[in-house]
Amino acid sequence: MSEQGSPGEFSSVWEGSDAPLLERMLEFYPRITPEPILDCTFNSGKIWKNSTRTVFRMDIDASFDLDLVGDFRTMTGVDPRTRTVYRVADASFATIVFDPPHIGGYGRDKSNKDFGREYGATINVGKANDWNLSFLYPPFLEQAYRVLVPEGLVFAKVCDQVCNHAAKWPHVDFVNFAIAAGFTVCDVIVKVRINPLKSSRWKQQLHARKRHSFWIVLRKGRC
Repeated sequence: MSEQGSPGEFSSVWEGSDAPLLERMLEFYPRITPEPILDCTFNSGKIWKNSTRTVFRMDIDASFDLDLVGDFRTMTGVDPRTRTVYRVADASFATIVFDPPHIGGYGRDKSNKDFGREYGATINVGKANDWNLSFLYPPFLEQAYRVLVPEGLVFAKVCDQVCNHAAKWPHVDFVNFAIAAGFTVCDVIVKVRINPLKSSRWKQQLHARKRHSFWIVLRKGRC
């Protein structure tokens, strides 16, 4: 599929960038008006490139241009303009976009200063968490369910990984945690990258290079 696709067709595989895919999802899935929209992992806002939608921008990294500097696990933070601390209100958003870190601190690439910032390779995760960032999902999902209105949606980007010579399956974890949190899992879109994610520090290949990620669609209600 091209990045634009055709107006009457939406495939489960997307070969292109996130921004046009996100727009297609916002057109395709909502039963109610998809606004207001909360992006709780906004970062630099790359996935909203060329978008005309109004998005509430939240991230834990205060160096970005944000509406709220806060943690998606608590939906609490600081307004960078007023320095006011507040918690995102119950049933206040129709759509939540969630693009959490995909690799932990073990994936740092010192040769690329922006690598860790862009891919979330800043969180120390080790044996206690099975070298896996899935422990971030349950607190987020609990908060997302609280913050969404009925029939509200979560669009979550999740990428599997290999660590310590073992495959990890965060997309499976995310689906199971979402069901436990009360969501209905409505769809999964496989988003294909042109090139696999690769660091110069990875010297030996034991698994296929990951060239895809998943956009998982959740609804606070039935599909």
